[in-house]
Amino acid sequence: MNAHSHRGLACLHRRQFLVLGGAGAGVLAAPVVVAGASLVGSRYPERKIAGLSDLKAREPVEFTYPNRDVINLLVKLGEPAGAGVGPQSDVVAFNATCTHMGGPVGAEAYKPKHSVVGPCPLHLTTFDLTRHGMVVSGHATESLPQIMLEVRNGDIIAVGVMGLIFGYAENPRGA
Repeated sequence: MNAHSHRGLACLHRRQFLVLGGAGAGVLAAPVVVAGASLVGSRYPERKIAGLSDLKAREPVEFTYPNRDVINLLVKLGEPAGAGVGPQSDVVAFNATCTHMGGPVGAEAYKPKHSVVGPCPLHLTTFDLTRHGMVVSGHATESLPQIMLEVRNGDIIAVGVMGLIFGYAENPRGA
């Protein structure tokens, strides 16, 4: 590239600046893409959570998984949802701890009219249960960890977790 000299200092044309700036941004973004790509679901021992026929639309059920101290929320939303199971793909489960600072977002925080959970009592984060628990508003920057579900013979089975449960450096091994 040709750079001008202005009083002994190298100067770039606007086009050169934009090209170099774009290349720099690409280099800086590369580690973020690689780090994000490594986030996948973790498998744990399977556990029956409930019978599909026992669920009532828009009535959440709390359960523990993969350990007894990890509280989650199972709900039949009444509308299709990301990674939903069942005949209408509307049964989902999420960890009930806000990803920002660990506030409770369990059954008491579920809002059936909008299929969200929240706001978290600490900093008002709300999560969309139809879209993999993504943040709708508030301070959290990560979606709620989603419990991976399967339906077998009318039973809802928890098989793993997508995302990191708040308070753990790595998700618990399951017990």
